[in-house]
Amino acid sequence: MNTSTLPENRAQELSDVDPSSTEFLAAVAARQLAGRRRVFAGVGLPALAVDLARRTVNPDVELIYESGVCGAHPEGLAEGIADSVLVSGAEAVVGIPALFGYVLQGGHVDVGFLGAAQVDRWGSLNTSFIGDWDRPKVRLPGSGGAAEIMANAAECFVVLRRHDPGALPAQLDFCTSPSPVRAMAEDPRMVPPGHGVSVVITPLAVLRRPDKLGELVISEVHPGVSVDEVRAATGWDIAVADDVRVTERPTVEEVRLLREEIDTVRLYLR
Repeated sequence: MNTSTLPENRAQELSDVDPSSTEFLAAVAARQLAGRRRVFAGVGLPALAVDLARRTVNPDVELIYESGVCGAHPEGLAEGIADSVLVSGAEAVVGIPALFGYVLQGGHVDVGFLGAAQVDRWGSLNTSFIGDWDRPKVRLPGSGGAAEIMANAAECFVVLRRHDPGALPAQLDFCTSPSPVRAMAEDPRMVPPGHGVSVVITPLAVLRRPDKLGELVISEVHPGVSVDEVRAATGWDIAVADDVRVTERPTVEEVRLLREEIDTVRLYLR
């Protein structure tokens, strides 16, 4: 975006403002979708990221939602996976057996875009509860389709609103969606076809897991954050990539799109 085309006071306002944590996460997550074709998208931060990607790095991305909507072209931000805004203009709406049996298990999803409460070093997810089984501190929504998406999408991206040992623990309070590593440990004959989690975007860094049976490593640190700070905020002794780089800040245009076109009612932006 060329800010010279805006009124002087509006251009100055956009240039001076710092993106919020949510805006930063959404912009970084959207860039990961460059070159991907079909994305199985969740709500919340994933919804912001896929909408921003459609308007910037990947206008041809095909969006799939757990309600059975395939090839969605939403004109607004969905409040949930069954929001009518996803159905209007979609290329198809199929039943759940067809969605999971043919589209997902058939190998037609490039990226599953998920949220989670906890992620471990191998990319297993907890979306069930925090605390003890008998007396949990917090109850969470559960798996939904995340376990199937983890197993069958070519790869999965996860966005976390926190980066601390509670969100990235040495051991999950509960494993809702097992990574290929955990699945193989349970039964070597049952290694899923998908890579599992390949990218985790947090408020401090971008973590990647290049090896299907390997661990997450620090790939990028956000501006003003050191590798040591990321390691100290992680619940295990996380490895560091050989070529760690600093994440690019959101552009003026990315922030403007998020605020003025994508989430004008601040449904997910904070």
